[in-house]
Amino acid sequence: MKIEIWSDFVCPFCYIGKRRLEQSLETFKHQDEVTLEFKSYQLDPNAETKPNQNMQEYLSKIKGMPIEQVRQMTKNIEMQAKEVGLTYHFDSMQHTNTFAAHRIAKYAERQGKGNEMAEKLMHAFFTDSQLISDYEVLQGLAAEVGLDQAEVASILKNEVYAKEVRDDQEQARQIGVQGVPFFVFNEKYALSGAQPTEVFVEALEQVWQEEQQNHQLKSLHPKASKTTYCTDEGCEIDN
Repeated sequence: MKIEIWSDFVCPFCYIGKRRLEQSLETFKHQDEVTLEFKSYQLDPNAETKPNQNMQEYLSKIKGMPIEQVRQMTKNIEMQAKEVGLTYHFDSMQHTNTFAAHRIAKYAERQGKGNEMAEKLMHAFFTDSQLISDYEVLQGLAAEVGLDQAEVASILKNEVYAKEVRDDQEQARQIGVQGVPFFVFNEKYALSGAQPTEVFVEALEQVWQEEQQNHQLKSLHPKASKTTYCTDEGCEIDN
């Protein structure tokens, strides 16, 4: 089973949704046959790479809300994150452009490190309040998951993997993604939002069962004989 996950590294519910999916996979008996593929999505493609405000100040501005109201809202999100073992620091998060981070994530995916890089970027942003648009920060994070720093530096400098990021974004538009996280199971079953773990569990079981049924051959005719066939124990013939 393949699960494609459209997400952005500065989306608080994307990290929560990622963790809830991972927790649901821990109880899924076919977890070894599931692969995760992270797809690029930018909530704010025009964001500055060097912000002069924290996440709460940014949200206050774009939503037109008093800062105290934003702080209460983000406190509620922090509580949801804590429920799945995550630590968020909205008062020190640095809202920024994620295009470069998505490019490095694409490189990591090619190296078999896609899941590790996505986790590292989200943790860096939400927990460690790092500026994930900064090239030196990205090189350091990439090195922590075993990627070559020199190669990462070259990718960042030369805009490598930009097309792959834009292709993901275009695909999201084509299939009607209007918000993230957005999960697609086997390219035909969709689930939107950071759903509760039990919803992911049900989705995994449902998709698995339906896929197994689809792979079973059905008789071309309901009245076809059921006793004119052979096995390694011999042949059965209608009387």
